This record gives sequence, C-alpha cells and structure tokens, in this order.
Amino acid sequence: MCAKLVVLGSINVDHVIQVPRFVKAGETLSGSHYRIAYGGKGANQAVVAARLKAQNTQVDFIACIGHDDIGRAMKNAFAQDGINVTPIRQIENEMSGIAMIQVAESGENSIVIAAGANAYLDESLVEEQAENIRQADALLMQLETPLAAICYAADIAKQHHTKVILNPAPANTLPQTLLANLYMITPNETEAEILTGIKVEDEAGAARAAEKLHHWGVQIVFITLGAKGVYVSENNQGQIIEGFRVTAKDTTAAGDTFNGALVVSLLEGKSLTDAIRLPMPQQPLASPVPVRNRLFQIVRKR
Repeated sequence: MCAKLVVLGSINVDHVIQVPRFVKAGETLSGSHYRIAYGGKGANQAVVAARLKAQNTQVDFIACIGHDDIGRAMKNAFAQDGINVTPIRQIENEMSGIAMIQVAESGENSIVIAAGANAYLDESLVEEQAENIRQADALLMQLETPLAAICYAADIAKQHHTKVILNPAPANTLPQTLLANLYMITPNETEAEILTGIKVEDEAGAARAAEKLHHWGVQIVFITLGAKGVYVSENNQGQIIEGFRVTAKDTTAAGDTFNGALVVSLLEGKSLTDAIRLPMPQQPLASPVPVRNRLFQIVRKR
C-alpha cells in the first residue's frame, strides 16, 4: 500500500560560518569554513523524509522559491531526492528565503532568517493544493511560513482525516483552533514552554505541558529533551524514551532530521517507541543526510 506525506514549509538558502563562539553585540569575530547550503525547516524535513522513506511512500512539498537561480537549483535538487516538486511556486520579483547561521565550536548554532519568498506561502497556494492535502496520509508543517496558511491547511487535512503533524518552530504562541486540528506536535523544551506557559525542565514539567496540549485537542505530544531523550504522551499517558546517542559536531537541522525520520517511520506503521529510537544524525542538509538502508543497519546493530 502506498503512503503519502505532504510537507508544507519553508525553503531557505543557508549561509553557514564556523565561529569559536557566538558573536556579541558590537563585536567583529573571525570565522572559518563559510559555506552556502540548501535549507529551511520545510526543505530539511522533506529531504530527510524522501531519503529515508520506503519505495512505496510518496513525498510532496508545498513551498515557495524566489525568482532566482539558487531557488531553481534548490527545486531541481529536491526533485533529484525523489520529492514531488510540482506544488512549489516561484514568486516573481522576490528572492528566495535566506538564513544566516553561526555554528560555534560547541556544536550549537544561532540563526537569523529573512523570509523572502516564504512569506508568499499563503491561503491561495494552500487552496490550489487542497486536493493534494486531502489525499495525503499525513501533513507535516513548521512555523517558518505564514500562520494563516498553516491553519487553513490543517483545517482541510483534519476534515479529510489526513493526520496533521506540527513541528512548532520557530517558537510562537498558537491559536487553540489550530492545536485542536493536530494529530501530533513535536516541540522542544523551549517551544513547549512558549506554547503552554509551563516551564519544561524535567519529566514532571513535560507531563504538565503535554496534559495542557492534550486538553486543547492534540492527540500525541512529543517533547524533545535534548540528551535526556523524548517525552512521549498519548491519551495523557506519558514516558521518557531515550534515543541512540550521537556526537554532534553541528546541531543545525537536528530537529528537522528528527521530525522527517519520525513521520516516515510512523507512516510505515512503526510504534512510537521504535520510531523515536532511530538514531538521529545531527547534521545540516549540506552534509549527506543518511539514506534509509544505512539508518536501519545502525538500528539492527543496536
């Protein structure tokens, strides 16, 4: 049976530079290893899903690029990864979105984004792709594109039994009408606190935040807790599940890797526990995201 995932989200050109530490206000700091990479939370998650999916799983990507060479190059690259790029709209007289990323020696990153064409992912584009969303098994979204379109897409999906998964990043407060349409939400500790007003520092805090999200209508809550693992709650029954540990030289796109791999695993019928226990290599889209066979070889060895 063929499974279908629709990803709705951002496409950015990432400008990445290695720094010894994050720059302070008014300071000029020498960096190294500057590179340009293809990114954006939507793009990262779509590519991870496409590279890890089974042959009978289809990944469609609803997004916007600018009227520029790099936007067209990114669209071609997504197609080469097996993503259906037909829904990607090119915006006249606009640049593709950009992200300026500092990566410190600790592996942590600091990111500033300019939306560019991403700001044009509006309700009209969602309406054009409504049938695509209706036919999908799951709709995966983030918060780097206009909220009105995200809410509209979630409405369409919920009405037609398409499971809506939201990675609520960058962190923001959300209307309860959107939360009520979600099958699953995947915040980190900071995002969970912003969503619920509950500080998430341990399992007890995660449980309280998850309970509030359930009250608003979310069926499954995943709260990523860094090295501690992931707090998973379904039907108000929660637990912390530890994933495989990896050494991260760069945490850029780590959350996107987690979300893309998680959704593909769930579409293939894996349990919540098995889906989380997949090793999540923390690396940017510019680096080779691990393909399906290699990933499951690692799982079997563990």
